Amino acid sequence: MTALDPAALLARDALARLDRWEPVDERQAALAAEYRAFVRGDDDSGPRADAVRRDGGPQHLTASCFVLSPDLDRVLLCFHRKGQFWVQVGGHTEPGDTTLAGAAYREAREESGLDDLVPFDPDPGPSVDLGDGSGDGHQDVVLAAPVDVHRHDLAAAFGTCRTHWDVGFVAFADPDTRTAVSDESEDVAWFPVDALPAGTPDDFPVRLATVLAEVRHRRRAGLLAR
Repeated sequence: MTALDPAALLARDALARLDRWEPVDERQAALAAEYRAFVRGDDDSGPRADAVRRDGGPQHLTASCFVLSPDLDRVLLCFHRKGQFWVQVGGHTEPGDTTLAGAAYREAREESGLDDLVPFDPDPGPSVDLGDGSGDGHQDVVLAAPVDVHRHDLAAAFGTCRTHWDVGFVAFADPDTRTAVSDESEDVAWFPVDALPAGTPDDFPVRLATVLAEVRHRRRAGLLAR
């Protein structure tokens, strides 16, 4: 049996993570259902590789990482060069990415200069076979569920991309650790979660509040399960 290409495996990973996630917010749950339909496509041939590829069409998944202080009091933001706004780190998947969470953490490291990120994964769940069914080259991974989905249209400055179906994950870092600005940003800095800078997208404070509520809920659930 022919092995699946990397993008098809990444699409399977994305769908498995979305399937596993049970958002605490009802609006997020409804949007996550639309995401699952988008990745599955219109037929039964399996998750669509084009759904995760930058060159797969004007609409595709992206991977974000909300880098937070462990006490959830501060968030790391970058001033996006194209968008000219303060936002969480993240971006397109790359050919070498094997998981959607991995893409988010890679983007976070590249755009922040932080190497010691601690992924948020309080409830890893079971391993899932994301291979092609042939028994060769399959990938058993432990799934970290997303914390957020956010679909948004893009300005002309973003080129052929018209809509990003963004999937957010969380990682923790020490706010005292030195950061570095990437080519895609003009600045990167920590801010109090209740005192965000001017120049964030209008809906960003609500998005961040939803992410924080999701993290707190899953932290509590993890403690209760022990």
